[in-house]
Amino acid sequence: MKIKLGVTAQLSICLCASSLPINGARADFISDSHAVIDARNMYMNRDLRNSGSPEPMRDWGQGFTLRFNSGFTDGVVGFGVDAIAQMGVKLDAGQRGSSTNLLVLGRDGKAENEWSEAGVTAKMRLGKSQLSVGSLQPNLPVVMYNDTRLLATRYTGAMLTSKDVDNLSLTLGQLTRVNLRDSTDNKDMAYAYNGLSAGDFDFAGGAYAVNKDLSLSYYYARLEDAYAQHFVGLNHTAEIASGLKLVTDLRYFHSLDEGRAIGGDIDNDFLNGMATLDTQGHGFSAGWQKLSGDGNFPFLAGADPYSVNLVTHNTFAKQNTRAWQLRYTYNFAAMGVPGLTFMTRYVQGRSIEASGVTDGHEWERDMDIAYVIQSGPLKDLSLRWRNVSFRSGNGLTTDLDENRVILGYQIALW
Repeated sequence: MKIKLGVTAQLSICLCASSLPINGARADFISDSHAVIDARNMYMNRDLRNSGSPEPMRDWGQGFTLRFNSGFTDGVVGFGVDAIAQMGVKLDAGQRGSSTNLLVLGRDGKAENEWSEAGVTAKMRLGKSQLSVGSLQPNLPVVMYNDTRLLATRYTGAMLTSKDVDNLSLTLGQLTRVNLRDSTDNKDMAYAYNGLSAGDFDFAGGAYAVNKDLSLSYYYARLEDAYAQHFVGLNHTAEIASGLKLVTDLRYFHSLDEGRAIGGDIDNDFLNGMATLDTQGHGFSAGWQKLSGDGNFPFLAGADPYSVNLVTHNTFAKQNTRAWQLRYTYNFAAMGVPGLTFMTRYVQGRSIEASGVTDGHEWERDMDIAYVIQSGPLKDLSLRWRNVSFRSGNGLTTDLDENRVILGYQIALW
């Protein structure tokens, strides 16, 4: 599936502009548009416990993301345009070559004082189907963009989504370039673990709601010269009693090597799932995974793996990882304090295979406290504290303790 993205984007934008006569079409294009600014202030303190580093890494920055989404022109086929502009500002930086990925580093290893970037997306709608070409942030099991620092990952490509069939959502597309969360330039598509450049990333699939409680999904993806991947998912909600429900989330991947970019070491199956019992503000969850076969679980650079054990720091996606998780959440609205939430979890991985390691183990403990102001002039201002402890055995990777403080606010321009 080869797409000439530059030509297609230019053509779509021209069509969009030419379809705006002074009538209802222009009114729909403008009246249905909206723009927001997401402001995110983030401080990270990362203490590498067994690296020999005398001081923790301390980085602090302010990020701004402006998103504009137009409506569509009137008619059988509607045209529109989306845009995103991002800016990051260094407020403070620790040691040269910091690995927090919060700030953009220059060639000398020092954090840049500020950086910015922008992207445009042309879009076309027919019925309940939409074609988007340009800057994309897909959120699918086979490609889930990363948004855990000041600025989010963006991809360049084309994506078609359709909801013309009741209860069925279909998606297909192609990604050709990636702009990482701590970078200002577009790079070749790559495999997350070794960073080697690969070809285009193609994906297709969909989700079907069998009923209000059960949904099934299937997706296929292929990173040219790297890997191919099949995904099957199931989500189910069961009302056990009044105010008590059980949510089940099952995910299965089968991944195969596709060429030179990885070196012929990908042929694995990844089964993971989580069951959550929700009652009166409390959430009790238990998760489990089995990654078997050759190689690490493959996913794109700039993306996150779609796994229940994707946690604050670690991914638990190394070769042959068996892992389990216990998680607890509480929404203080049940006690009359809306906006205040708490989460803690523990994940342990075993049987890990890596370079020079045949039975590695690692664990992570997270705690997350967040509050969103509910009223007044600061309504919707959010404050979050994330605390992480990660330990790894058999020399797999570096142990760390970490704290993140995140202040977020969204401003609606219109």
